[in-house]
Amino acid sequence: MAFLENLDEIVRDALEALAAVNDAPELERVKARYLGKSGSLTGLLKQLGALAPDERREAGVRVNTAKDQVESALEQHRDRLAAKQLEAKFAAEALDITLPGRGAGHGALHPVTQTIERIRAIFASVGFTVAEGPEIETDFHNFTALNMPEDHPARAMHDTFYIDEKHVLRTHTSPVQVRYMQFYRPPIRIIAPGRVYRMDSDVTHTPMFHQIEGLWVDEHANFAGLKGLLVDFMRQFFERDNLHTRFRPSFFPFTEPSAEMDISCVNCEGRGCRVCSQSGWLEVLGCGVVHPNVFGHVGIDSELYSGFAFGLGVERLAMLLYGVNDIRMFFENDLRFLRQFA
Repeated sequence: MAFLENLDEIVRDALEALAAVNDAPELERVKARYLGKSGSLTGLLKQLGALAPDERREAGVRVNTAKDQVESALEQHRDRLAAKQLEAKFAAEALDITLPGRGAGHGALHPVTQTIERIRAIFASVGFTVAEGPEIETDFHNFTALNMPEDHPARAMHDTFYIDEKHVLRTHTSPVQVRYMQFYRPPIRIIAPGRVYRMDSDVTHTPMFHQIEGLWVDEHANFAGLKGLLVDFMRQFFERDNLHTRFRPSFFPFTEPSAEMDISCVNCEGRGCRVCSQSGWLEVLGCGVVHPNVFGHVGIDSELYSGFAFGLGVERLAMLLYGVNDIRMFFENDLRFLRQFA
């Protein structure tokens, strides 16, 4: 049985290799070298079939004894490595109870929420209260009651998320004004903040965003009062007494006359820059005098009362206030960005 002459040497080499192992991957390599399909001891076992019965019995005992010896050493070293790994884990996780405690992390309001609170506080100072309504709206409240005819572009499927034939995800918070006027009589002075939905998405638009609509209904509400209110609001919001404003004629189905409000660029002070496309002006909101047809849908006498309304995008104002150039940053939940507003 000449092929067993180096059996003791193989066992000795295996035990020495196992003793030198310091990690699990190396242990598996040593195991494969001696006990794997092509291992040294496995090769000897495969040669037993070629021996005579008497020789096979004696050789089998010797080879199996050697194999058991190596396997036993292998398990011992595996246990040793596991204990060593556990000890290292405990050492890494050890707590020094004499050290001062780590302070708990502090959260903060989201910049969009901070902007809404800032707007609410300014309007509250002049007597406005907050009104709320559902985000899933009826076609009547979202469109019909706001003087939008059946063929109005805003009703198109490519602009509006339809739930069914009669319900939509509201495209603005103006329906809140309609609902409020159905249950309360003038004088009315409200703002309606909330989420709205439109099929639009790029660096300045998202499918979901926040709007704040305002409504003032009284016997003497007029466009002059609307302009004075909004000019004062913008100057307080941006904390700039010298902020210039202008109103441009526009069109909204639910107001007549209607206007767009611009402010001098808060980035370049009106000199012209990338933010304002070199014009020196920034469009910030739409507004106008409430259309008599809207009053007709809610049972308010347009001969006795008048009103004005306005609507602004919260993210738009937040971007201008904080110098953010991509609206999507407000919704990506990147803590590096959000921590700046803590």
